[in-house]
Amino acid sequence: MGASEERIREVVERYVALVATGSADEITDLYAEGATVEDPVGSDVLTTREQIHGFYATLEGLEQETRLIEARIAGGQVAFLFEVRTMSEGVTYTLSPIDVMTFDDDGLVTTMRAFWGPADMGVA
Repeated sequence: MGASEERIREVVERYVALVATGSADEITDLYAEGATVEDPVGSDVLTTREQIHGFYATLEGLEQETRLIEARIAGGQVAFLFEVRTMSEGVTYTLSPIDVMTFDDDGLVTTMRAFWGPADMGVA
């Protein structure tokens, strides 16, 4: 049957919030065993829990704000646009990736692919 739309939306909203202020442990807990992360698309695919945790650990301690802009849920998957604003040394960097996630029946993320490139990052 797959994860419900409500569960998927809940995970997406939690993910976006945790990217700003959460820990690598909290974000990794949203992923199923055996999940993969490709961020950005075209980079090496992370295939172990340790790799995924390490990827998100790089966000810890950054001064960031996030907001969900749009989400489309269908067939146990979601594509969503969100904004990440990172403040560093008086400069604000903005990135608006489109992430695509698939989910298992328990509502855990099985794949995450982030679509963005250098042209999608701006300075405010």
